[in-house]
Amino acid sequence: MPIDQSLEGKKIAIIGLGASQIDYVISVENSKEWDEVWCINSALSVFECDRVFMMDPASRYLDTEDAGNQTDVMRRLLPTFDKPIYSCEMDERVAAIVEYPLAEVVETTRCAYLNTTVSYSIAFGLFNKVKHMDLFGMDFSYKHNLHFAEAGRACVEFWICKCIEAGIGIGTSPRSSLLDSNVEIDERLYGYHRLDDPVVAMPDPAGQWVVCHKSRLADMVEKHNLQTVELPSAPEPYKG
Repeated sequence: MPIDQSLEGKKIAIIGLGASQIDYVISVENSKEWDEVWCINSALSVFECDRVFMMDPASRYLDTEDAGNQTDVMRRLLPTFDKPIYSCEMDERVAAIVEYPLAEVVETTRCAYLNTTVSYSIAFGLFNKVKHMDLFGMDFSYKHNLHFAEAGRACVEFWICKCIEAGIGIGTSPRSSLLDSNVEIDERLYGYHRLDDPVVAMPDPAGQWVVCHKSRLADMVEKHNLQTVELPSAPEPYKG
C-alpha cells in the first residue's frame, strides 16, 4: 500500500478507550476541529470517525468471547461499518476491513516495535506524513490506582518520540499518563523537582523548548508565548 497522499500535512485526532477520551468530547464542544478522526477498536461505536484501527483479526470479536465487554457491540457494528478498518487480515464478513500496510510501515520507519493497536495508528500517521496528531483515551496508568497499569505505554511513547523527531506535532490529554501529561509541570524533571524552586520545561509555538525555574515561568510564558495545557472545560453558557 503506497503512502496516502490525502493525509500528508493533515491534523488528526486518535481516540482510544481510556477515560481521557472525554477531552475529545469537550474539545469538540469548544469548536476544535481535525481533518480526520481515527478510532481504536470499539471507540467506533461512540465517535463518528474516518478510519478505525483494529489490529486483532475480526474473528476475535465474531467467533470468540476473548474481547470481553467489547464483543457484543463489535459483533453488531463490524458487519455493516462503512469506513476503513485497518486490521491484520481480511475477513469476508467485514467488508470495511483494509489490510494494514505492515511491510511498508516497517520498511519506511525502520522499526517493528508494535505491541499495541494504538502504536499501529501512530505509526500509520508517521508513515503517511501527517502534520499533527492529538491523542485521546490513551491513559495506561492512573493516579488513583498506582498498582494497575495497562500494557503498551512504552511502545506508544516510543512512536510518539519518533513522530516528534520527524517534525510531527503530538498533543496528549492532560488527563493521560502519556509523556507524564497528568503530572504537575514542576514534578516532571526528576531531581530538579526536589529544589526549592523547581526547574520546568515547556515548548514554545515553534517547537523550541524553554527551560527555567518555576519562579520565572510566568515571565517565560509571556515572553515566548507559551501555551500552558490545562484540563479542558465545558463551554460556558451564552450570557447575552
